[in-house]
Amino acid sequence: MGTVIKPLNIDSSNIRAFFTTRIFNNNNEFIGAALSKEFDIPEDKIYLPVQKHTGKIHVLEARFEPVVADAVVTDRENILIGILVADCVPVLLYDGGNKVIGAVHAGWRGTAKQILKNTIEIMKNRFRCSSENISVAIGPSIRQCSYEVGEDVKTEVQKATGEGNYYRKQGEKFFVDLSTANKIQALNAGIPRENIWQSDECTFCGPDKFYSYRFSKDAAGRQGGFIGMW
Repeated sequence: MGTVIKPLNIDSSNIRAFFTTRIFNNNNEFIGAALSKEFDIPEDKIYLPVQKHTGKIHVLEARFEPVVADAVVTDRENILIGILVADCVPVLLYDGGNKVIGAVHAGWRGTAKQILKNTIEIMKNRFRCSSENISVAIGPSIRQCSYEVGEDVKTEVQKATGEGNYYRKQGEKFFVDLSTANKIQALNAGIPRENIWQSDECTFCGPDKFYSYRFSKDAAGRQGGFIGMW
């Protein structure tokens, strides 16, 4: 299986936080089993939501059945939560003081719905986290160099994010960097800049290392971001 990428800002003896590369081949039905085997975690301790490019955020409590959501937040220990991507932005969150974790799938629709910013707000309001104690890790995704979008998509992301260097116009085309847009949204939510780690890798530009839907279309598998407390 593939390697994992560990964010430098989430480092604790009781935490497991990582982004995967081309780990799941192209059979997403067996992701739980693949994770369990690779990382020696019981399959019934791995939680993945049913992702539909929504703005929904699931607070994982006692019930473990997968629900439709594109972000998960929990204070449960001995559970690995995660999300799957193939160009979209995977984001992990951790508050070590309050022992709260989160995983966010932010495609352009989720970014336009401020799913990361809203996840941070749930951590603050539901679990009494404070912005200065939350670490945010932004994993590999398609970057501005390769993510061409229509003006409608650029406008929706811009409405949610504000101005910044995360998009550019080239002729009649727009190129958007969703990774940096989400970083800006985290900063706007009060996360200190030094608490944010951001991968500089582009999934489209690295097809030997990452799955990219833009590169491979329906043949693309999935990588993901995962976090758990033990």
